[in-house]
Amino acid sequence: MSMSMMEIEKTLKQLRLSGVRATLETRLIESQASSLSFLETFSALLQDELDRRQSRLLERRYQLSGLEERASLAEFDWGYNPKIPKRTCFELHTLKFIAEGDSALLIGQPGTGKSHIAKAIAYSALRSGLRVLYGEADELLANLAQGASADKRKLLKPVIDADLLVLDDLFLARHLPAEAADALQSILHKRSSCDAARSSPQTASSRIGTSFSATPPSPPPSSTASCTAASCSSSCHRWRNFKWPPGSHPNHLPEDSHHGS
Repeated sequence: MSMSMMEIEKTLKQLRLSGVRATLETRLIESQASSLSFLETFSALLQDELDRRQSRLLERRYQLSGLEERASLAEFDWGYNPKIPKRTCFELHTLKFIAEGDSALLIGQPGTGKSHIAKAIAYSALRSGLRVLYGEADELLANLAQGASADKRKLLKPVIDADLLVLDDLFLARHLPAEAADALQSILHKRSSCDAARSSPQTASSRIGTSFSATPPSPPPSSTASCTAASCSSSCHRWRNFKWPPGSHPNHLPEDSHHGS
């Protein structure tokens, strides 16, 4: 028994096939005009449904990510700051450092392009299907440090679960409170432990990465086993197994040792 067009649309709505429902009439006209086979028309409808679902999934992830713009490296003005290591930035944009369980550290004074590059990397990760969380470091760490235990657990879960965590403007403040420094170390330790669990032979999940946009001086935290550092004022370096120098942990830095504006 065949169904009328109205009945088909009602059935598609019940099945939540919004992509097929939105393009069905167009695909039928196309099929008749171009003498397409049933298989060709059906394949096009399935692709429409896949495209709609992927678009909605990307939008949901974007809304949950904390990003306020869909940044890209294509629109970045590289001539504004010629000292930015372009090759390293594009290498980070490939997201290989996430698959390798690395972290990225973008170093430079305010206004040198760190945040745009970090956001572009984050949006690229979103488009690749990864869970991303972006946040201003001071605000995120303060919320974790000052919140009640129940609130901390709620706030900490997406921070730990994200495939890519972006902490923007890290060490921008002249002084990092001890509670915020403890929160930062806790985040990095938990994400490092989570990465080790994900990369064990018993699991087949992707690894995790962390991206920092920092105002110098800011060595990579000790909980990041491997870190790619891109300096916006000099050549880039790669640090492995970097440890906080004696007396330089954020808990022990003198108040005037952090710079920013």
